[in-house]
Amino acid sequence: MRRVFAPLVAVLLASGLTATAQAAEGVALMKQQWSFGGVFGTFDRGAAQRGFQVYKEVCASCHALSLLSYRNLMAIGFSEDEVKAIAAEYKVQDGPNDQGEMFERPARPSDFFIKPFANEKAARANNNGAYPPDLSLMAKAREDGPNYIFSLINGYGDPPADVKLMQGMNYNKFFPGHQIAMPPPLQPNQLQYADGTQATLAQEAHDVATFLAWTAEPEMEVRKQTGVKTVLFLIVFTVLLYAVKRRVWAAVH
Repeated sequence: MRRVFAPLVAVLLASGLTATAQAAEGVALMKQQWSFGGVFGTFDRGAAQRGFQVYKEVCASCHALSLLSYRNLMAIGFSEDEVKAIAAEYKVQDGPNDQGEMFERPARPSDFFIKPFANEKAARANNNGAYPPDLSLMAKAREDGPNYIFSLINGYGDPPADVKLMQGMNYNKFFPGHQIAMPPPLQPNQLQYADGTQATLAQEAHDVATFLAWTAEPEMEVRKQTGVKTVLFLIVFTVLLYAVKRRVWAAVH
């Protein structure tokens, strides 16, 4: 599983060859309807939780989320007890103890997500030389990131007759050059969703893109709410100023 999903973010970063919303040579991305789009958009908690399941069961064996702590998961609807149980599945090094020795303990909600590898060399040794980047900000690292992630996952297929793939490469119409070393990272029904949702490839890609959009910008909802309140305040304040102006200058007019 590591070797299958490992290069996903490396692929996303490598696609920095293009900084536009186009994936490769003018190929338009597969635009999706996102619950968090628009001025009043919010994260779909169900989709974000399913996306976390995809990350946990598929991505986490290679990719870190070093900017997130387990307690952050409560923001997408997990209860405190659920977060404690999720964290306790992992071990972290702590110490020193009274004897001056380091020791391992179950992770706590306050701990940051445990990295899959101790260091870069260990990561490369387990992934055919590829270094799986951190996923925390990946949805912000690419322009139109959620649509790019969704498109890339769904962009695999047989190459056209006039395209000859290099050894070990796979065809992906959304990747610059259309040749990518990473095999398809997700498959239909690759996992069983806890809420019973049918795990089609499109569903899995949509959910993990939603989750990564949240990890990249968890404060988005608060920012949008603050913006709306600010605009409403300015509108009311402008009306009041206009009313005061009319009263003050009424005698002059």
